[in-house]
Amino acid sequence: MGAPMVVVGSGFGGLAAAVRLRAKGHSVTVLEANNQPGGRASVFRRDGFTFDAGPTVVTAPYLFDELFRLVGRDPRDYYELMPVDPFYRVKFEDGTAFDYVADEERILAQIEKISPQDCDGYRRLAAKSKEIFDVGYTQLVDAPFDRLSDMLRVVPQMVRLRSDLSVYDMVSRYIQDERLRQVFTFQPLLVGGNPFATPSIYLLIHWLERKWGVFFPKGGTGSLVRGLVELLRELDVEVRTNTPVERIVVERGRAVAVETATGERMAASGVVCNADPSFVYAKMIEATHRRKHTDRAVAKKNPSMSLFVGYFGAKGTWDDTAHHTILLGPRYRGLLDDIFKKKVLAPDYSLYLHRPTRSDPSLAPPGHDGFYVLSPVPNDRSGVDWADQSERYFDKILDTLDQGELPGLKSRLVTRMSIDPRYFAGTLRSVDGAAFGLEPSLLQSAWFRYHNRSEDVDGLYFVGASTHPGAGLPGVLNSAKVLERVVEDPAEPVALPRRLARAS
Repeated sequence: MGAPMVVVGSGFGGLAAAVRLRAKGHSVTVLEANNQPGGRASVFRRDGFTFDAGPTVVTAPYLFDELFRLVGRDPRDYYELMPVDPFYRVKFEDGTAFDYVADEERILAQIEKISPQDCDGYRRLAAKSKEIFDVGYTQLVDAPFDRLSDMLRVVPQMVRLRSDLSVYDMVSRYIQDERLRQVFTFQPLLVGGNPFATPSIYLLIHWLERKWGVFFPKGGTGSLVRGLVELLRELDVEVRTNTPVERIVVERGRAVAVETATGERMAASGVVCNADPSFVYAKMIEATHRRKHTDRAVAKKNPSMSLFVGYFGAKGTWDDTAHHTILLGPRYRGLLDDIFKKKVLAPDYSLYLHRPTRSDPSLAPPGHDGFYVLSPVPNDRSGVDWADQSERYFDKILDTLDQGELPGLKSRLVTRMSIDPRYFAGTLRSVDGAAFGLEPSLLQSAWFRYHNRSEDVDGLYFVGASTHPGAGLPGVLNSAKVLERVVEDPAEPVALPRRLARAS
């Protein structure tokens, strides 16, 4: 048997790529730098609490199901997804709230209370979102964008759909009330984008959520990682942790091996990187092998924002708090300007509060609630000294929650920890501490994004947030579907094991 396809990184993109490559008959090995698989979807366990480090919103669940059915397995044997209702509870600073849900009549009933004149506008906005979804997702999300002709082919559709407008500008054509504009434009933040700059094609997220719903896995997002790792084990794919790859070996223009931090050289029939392509090109491939992705070209890429995420557990429960809550601050455009343009740490913030114990109490000790609170912050191009700022910033957020959404929180805290841009830059090796890879701007989307097949090195491929189609679980999982189309079939296919490794 020849050398395996080596997948570098075991985030959802890497795990999905490994399954799809194995289904095509490739021998596959997955190498993970950290002490557990999952990448951004790793898990922190502390004082009896289970905290998902990263993704907490599962949309388009069919993409997970596909991976198991592709190799003849029933996904229900590996994980359980629970619907979340409301998808998000959006709370404004004046105390009013909006439950973001799938049912249009429930949405319209809430719009009627806030701004009756926007009901018809929302109907037209939803129709526009579906129109964009039918092109931007259905036709393009898993289509390769290797060649400029791939991009030129879809330009007329993008022009017709007004992809030159931002998400905020598009929504503002239909919705007049500023609070409702915020409700229907915050979604790009979930993939690292500024609603005032992200192209309106990302409005498809609204219809995607309405079409398939929002879910949370029983046992936390980490249970999806464990299910995929178990599936790979059954398919004879090794997932090696604590194995950071330091160099991709290129000979005669082709990736032929990887070298790990311990000096081990592992031959490869091809290399798939579920890692930040900016890091891979600049740090892992010698400059002589890079004609397009030179150090200068990589430095010109615009990374997404970063995140501050605080994890905490407390005695008692806050039963009025939803699973997903968006706590909007006093500013919207101004705050986003501070994060994306000025790159300064603002004195105010908007927060995403995740309360997984509402759906799965087993994630905390009995009689306790577990949370994480997320604040978008500028990436490391800001120069913020997080070693100095982190604990004070967390204290300030906890004060806000104690005085608002979670009264009495501080006196009942049991455990706390946090991550900030240092985690993304260090543990996850994301350039500039970006939390979502490249920012999803118009000129960093589709063909303009990092290609799934390297233009510089044969046999080198990319999946994950910075490749087409982009960040977020649907984007990352679909990048593995794109990969499936651009990787050549193996010369000598390795048959899938006939045995069922699971107990029936």
